[in-house]
Amino acid sequence: MRGLAKKLLACCLSAAALMGMSACEGQVPKVARSSVPPVQQPDLTPKQEEAVRAKIGQVLDKANGSKDPSGLEERVTGPQLQIRSSELAIAKVTGQLNPKTTIPDKIAQTVIPGESGWPRSVFAVTTTTEDLQSNRLLVLTQDSARENYKLWGVARLFQKAELPKFPVETIAAQMGRPDDKGLKVTPAEAVNHYADLLQNPESSKFADDFAPDDFRKSMASLTDTVRRGMEANHGSQSQTFTPADGQIRVMRSSDGGDLAVAQINAVWTRQAGEGRQSLPASDSEKALFGDGHATSTMRVSYVIVVALYIPGSSSAEKIRAVGAEWQPVKVEAI
Repeated sequence: MRGLAKKLLACCLSAAALMGMSACEGQVPKVARSSVPPVQQPDLTPKQEEAVRAKIGQVLDKANGSKDPSGLEERVTGPQLQIRSSELAIAKVTGQLNPKTTIPDKIAQTVIPGESGWPRSVFAVTTTTEDLQSNRLLVLTQDSARENYKLWGVARLFQKAELPKFPVETIAAQMGRPDDKGLKVTPAEAVNHYADLLQNPESSKFADDFAPDDFRKSMASLTDTVRRGMEANHGSQSQTFTPADGQIRVMRSSDGGDLAVAQINAVWTRQAGEGRQSLPASDSEKALFGDGHATSTMRVSYVIVVALYIPGSSSAEKIRAVGAEWQPVKVEAI
């Protein structure tokens, strides 16, 4: 029974792991010879946005080829920096990148904001991959007029996911804020409530506010399977889900809602039964654990990126997740 439970645990976690210009893009306003300070106007055309993604792609391709994350910070930041660094570390051990790391070059839609000032974000939806994996939602950020645009987040869209409508490329979109009003809840609250749903899939008081989604369904199934496998060996497991402070990007949709992309950190602790060791349970975990010395307790840290659509307060729709990504970033014995 003990051997069967361990094999079941390893298979489940391996399957879950598959669920992965110049310094200034745009134009920097010239300093006017006037006593009135000039207003910096963001200026990014669809053609410039395409060039930005090409530059990001070059950095990613170089890192992928060498399986070395050391140059990523030039064009990658936020949760995606943590995720891609982990994916490269795993690939260096296993010899190949997971297919989920693929980011198509072609774009189905780009959402470019028109507000003045920085920081600012651009959302882009890719086409499907050559092997027909789902579209990716990309979030690009620029912190100031003289900094590079960087890839901040990537979420794989769920099959049949329905995104809200945004202005066409010729009409500027509007960025949102974590505390936007006039919605079912603010974007920040929606992320907190979604983390609670992950933490308490059967007892969260926010369950009725959200539509079902593929990520929560698969996570609940995986958690239950692992729990049963651990209990068969007289062990236990627990998880915590915590929204990452400040790691949220928001874009207003044409229908009065918000599309928010946010980072949630997860910690999965597995305690083996008395006299037993808790070992890495997938190839990804083994690669990250390396030559670590196993003990009775294994702690795995994950980074989750989730895309949530929050409807306007008068809408009959529920909040819904439209895409997600998750990746182990640290494995340790404690």
